[in-house]
Amino acid sequence: MTTFCTMKFLCQATRNENRYAKRFFGTLLTQTTQKSVFSPFRMVVPDPRKSSVFGLTQPFCTAEKSHMEPKRKAAFGSVGRRIPYRILHVINQDGESLGNMHRAEALKLMDQHDLKLVLLRENAEPPVYRLMTGQQIHEEQLKRAEKKKASPKPGMVQKELSFSSAIAKNDLETKTKQILQWIEKKYHVKVTIRQAKDSNTDMFILFDQILETVSEKATYLSKPKVTREGVSTCILRHMSDKELKAYQKTENQKNSTVKKDENEDLK
Repeated sequence: MTTFCTMKFLCQATRNENRYAKRFFGTLLTQTTQKSVFSPFRMVVPDPRKSSVFGLTQPFCTAEKSHMEPKRKAAFGSVGRRIPYRILHVINQDGESLGNMHRAEALKLMDQHDLKLVLLRENAEPPVYRLMTGQQIHEEQLKRAEKKKASPKPGMVQKELSFSSAIAKNDLETKTKQILQWIEKKYHVKVTIRQAKDSNTDMFILFDQILETVSEKATYLSKPKVTREGVSTCILRHMSDKELKAYQKTENQKNSTVKKDENEDLK
């Protein structure tokens, strides 16, 4: 009889414990919902009638977006009428600042003068735009393409030579031999010529003489141009296999024409 009473008491205690646990977790779940506090991890409490197992789940996170690749820089050109910024700093077609203005006013100026808006500096505050003609945009695109082409590629070796336009003939031959050696190693060679005060020699003629000497293997990467007053530069590179074949073909045609003319003269 004593054993039976003890077992009945234990069963009653177990039922009471389960009932109190259900009340506790039900209250906890209600309070958590009302507070609406977000944390790195949240506790999920299933229905006590189905299971009493707890688990941790990680909420949706967009932190990975910060590791995405940066947006590529847009190509230089007209942005049209789609301007995402309300306030702009505008420069006119002559390079003069017009100050800050609303984008609607900038578009009005663009329409009135039949110009185009070009983004110059997006990271400035406010972003800088310039009103330009189609011809100005085209010329600037050519300049940027030439500059990009002239800049050495990663891993490419670029050598430099600098001398005066009054250079002696022997010294010029020495410099040209050095250029040829670098070209044979597939290096880029930047040549800078300074106009001497007492010299009437045209710097561009000197560039042509150098190229003619190394023309069997080299060509211009960047054609001769004046970088500042009294100073001109060019960049030479080794010709590609396709260019070499084309050059050799042209030379063979020239030689054939010369021989044909000589034979006709002998007749």
